[in-house]
This record gives sequence, C-alpha cells and structure tokens, in this order.
Amino acid sequence: MKIKNTDLLKECCYINGQWVSENSGAKMPVYNPANQEIISHVPKMGGDETRMAIEAADAALPEWKAKTAQERSEIMLRWYELMKENQEDLAILMTLEQGKPLAEARGEIAYGANFIEWFAHEAKRIYGDMIPAKSTSQRIMVIKQPIGVVAAITPWNFPSAMITRKCGPALAVGCTIVIKPSPESPLSALALCQLADQAGFPPGVINCITGDAKSIGAEMTSNSIVRKLSFTGSTAVGKLLLEQCASTVKKVSLELGGNAPFIVFPDADLDLAVKGAMLCKFRNTGQTCISANRFYIHTDIHDAFVEKFKTEISQLKVGDGFEADVGQGPLITQAAFDKVSAHVADATKNGAIIELGGAEHEKGGTFFQPTLLTGLIDSMLISKEETFGPVAGICRFSSDDEVIKLANDTNSGLASYIYTKDLSRAIRISEALEYGMVGVNEAAISSELAPFGGVKESGLGREGSHYGVDDFLELKYVLLGGI
Repeated sequence: MKIKNTDLLKECCYINGQWVSENSGAKMPVYNPANQEIISHVPKMGGDETRMAIEAADAALPEWKAKTAQERSEIMLRWYELMKENQEDLAILMTLEQGKPLAEARGEIAYGANFIEWFAHEAKRIYGDMIPAKSTSQRIMVIKQPIGVVAAITPWNFPSAMITRKCGPALAVGCTIVIKPSPESPLSALALCQLADQAGFPPGVINCITGDAKSIGAEMTSNSIVRKLSFTGSTAVGKLLLEQCASTVKKVSLELGGNAPFIVFPDADLDLAVKGAMLCKFRNTGQTCISANRFYIHTDIHDAFVEKFKTEISQLKVGDGFEADVGQGPLITQAAFDKVSAHVADATKNGAIIELGGAEHEKGGTFFQPTLLTGLIDSMLISKEETFGPVAGICRFSSDDEVIKLANDTNSGLASYIYTKDLSRAIRISEALEYGMVGVNEAAISSELAPFGGVKESGLGREGSHYGVDDFLELKYVLLGGI
C-alpha cells in the first residue's frame, strides 16, 4: 500500500490502550472509491464494545484531568510531531480510503495536526475569574473544569482533521474521549490512534470504535457516563442525535450541513473571485460542508465571470488521487453520485443550461464531470439542498437587497462568501448574512485559529480558536465567605 510505517495500518479497534477485535470476528470492508476495490477490513462492533470504551474513558478520566496543563500539553505536542513525521503515510491512507487527491490529503494532515498543536498550547490558558462580591468578607471565584467523557462521531470527508478538531480541545482541558469514525474512512482514525499510543497518552484517554452506526450511536447518546457529544455530519442525523441526548441532558456540539452562497459583486476582482470559486467548489470533489453551493453573480459581470470560471473548470484533471496533477477525485459512494446526478437532472428539467460537464465522467464508477450550470432559480433542488459534489450552479442578481434575501433563504447557516472591493459593502453584507462564517475575498476560511461553526440548522457550538475549548468545560462558581 506504499506506506513506509506499516504500523499505521490497523484492522482492530483501540480500547483502553489495546488493539481489539469484535468477539464474533465480524468485519466491515473498507473500499477505495477510485476503483471500488477492498483495501482493508475493520471490526464491526456495537453497543457492548462501545460501553467498554466509554467505561475505559471514564476510568482514565481522574488521572488525565489531574495532570497539569503542561503535562497534557507535552503529550499532545508529541502527538502533533508524530503526525508531521508520518504525514506522507497518513496522506496515502487517506487517499486510498477517501479518494481525495494526494496533495489535498497531505494538506489535511498538516491542517489537522495544527489543531493538536494549537490546543496543546491552549491547555495552559484555561483561565477562571474572581468577581467582586457584595460583602468585604466574601469572594466570588469562577473556575473551569473538564466536562468529563466525550463521545465524538466524525465524517468521511475529512477523516483526520475532524478527529483532531474534536480531540484537541477535549484532551487539552482534561477530558477523555471515545471516537466513532465513518465506516467509509476508518483507517485514518485508527492510524491517528496508533500515533497517540506512541505519543504516550495513558490507556483509556483516547478510544476508537468502528462498526454499526445505529448501535454505537445509541450507546453513546444514552450512556450517562458520556457528558458531551460532538458530531459532524448530516443535519438529519444531527437532529436525531440531539433528540437522543436529551434523555441524559448531555452537552452537544453539532457541525451539520451547509448551503453556502458565493456572492460576486460588480466591483469585485474577477480573477480573484474565480480562483476562490475553484477552491471553494471543487476542493475534495465538492464534498465539504463549506463548499459553495449557490453562486450569485451580479448581472453586470455575469457573462465575464462565467467565461473565466468555465475556462478554469475545463482545465481540472479528474482521476485517481495518486495520479499526477489530479485536481478532482471520485465521489465517495454510489449514493453520493446519484444525488449529484439527480440535482443536475432537476436543474436542467427546470430550465438550467449546462455550460460544462453534467454527466458521469468517462472514467466511470463514481467519477462525475466537473459541471457548470447557469440559469438557476431558487425552486431547483440544487438551490434548496446541499449538492455535495462538483457542480457549480449560477444565478444572476441585480441589487444588494435582492442577493441578501436569496442567500438567507435557507434553513442552513454555515459558511458564506462575498467578493467586493467596497469595504462598506463588505461590512454591511457580512453583518446581514445569516451564517456563522463569512469569507470576504477569501475562500479558504477554515483554520485552527478561528471559530468554525454555523447558525440555524447548521449546528451548535464552535470548533477551533480559543472559543473551541468552551464546549468541553463546565463553569463552577465558588462563594468564599468568612474572609
């Protein structure tokens, strides 16, 4: 499989510092989406094994949270260093199971590792408060303590970064964690656990379970030991998990679906806007929650933008992620391919024009042509739902008020993008957009330095930045009297 460090390829789950298999020997295949070949198998575990992992995390909690922030930081930084040292092997594993171009996979490993480094340092900056009291004989003290055992459910589209983005703040403040990775991309998660073990995390601090999503999720949401659930995935599943967590009143963080508008105003730098559109739409084959889903281009520059965008899209090389200069890989599954196809068919049925692509790629399988559509209207599926594929649909607009209304006409509110040289307009539109994140003349908005998250049905809470630790902490108020 081309990897040098063969210890990174794990076909067992990681519980309490041990590599374990399902007692019955049940396994799930892991496929390469570029050719549908089976590349590995992982255990098909369920509720019983999940309970074991949760109890292991609970047993490890007292020792881990009792460590000083400096001690936790040092172990986390060693984990970060191991990720960087094994970047190429981790990237190869990711491309094999997820399909993204190898260059993108390398970038994700570096990006994901940065969360561990950032939060390793944040561990030493968990500050409390002293509040002036009403009486001179009293002091009001507020301290922050780790919430406890954390359950993390992560998606397939960023199989390393979504784990480190959750593990980083949890581990930094003193929580222990149980991870359930996507069945489409479990190898990346297990490889990170191997490096965590090597970094010196005590047994039980980090655990990883693969298997049946329904039974694993049910145990995570119902088990009273788990005090916090962090989930990245679809809005429908997020709502179900939120409902299930209500029975034990868990703290919940949800990073759910998006329907990102990409707005280009008539004064924008068109070359910069097209560059941003390419990154924002076709990175990871359009399979990112912050991908531009609806392109709103001012009527005065519509035709010029379309021509420039079309030229850039036509130069995009599609293929296996290991091929040289590939810019777009396969869609993850046949179901993903079918959804993209359905969105294109619905759009063309209702009057959209195919400027480029629009069908299965000649490579077959789940490869889809990079596609550009014009003439979109808000009643089309592609306007209402997250396409999660390499299809850019363009709609004209004429005024600021019109495009704000169009952009906000969705239940989602994750990411949004605007291109303009007018500072006043940039500020006004940014404030008017009902989204948790706005990129102004920038498409690469995700960073360990910034709070990532959405509003409305795109989720709860934030990941990254110094705000990212908040959801893993409990505030405790102590009134000191008799002073």
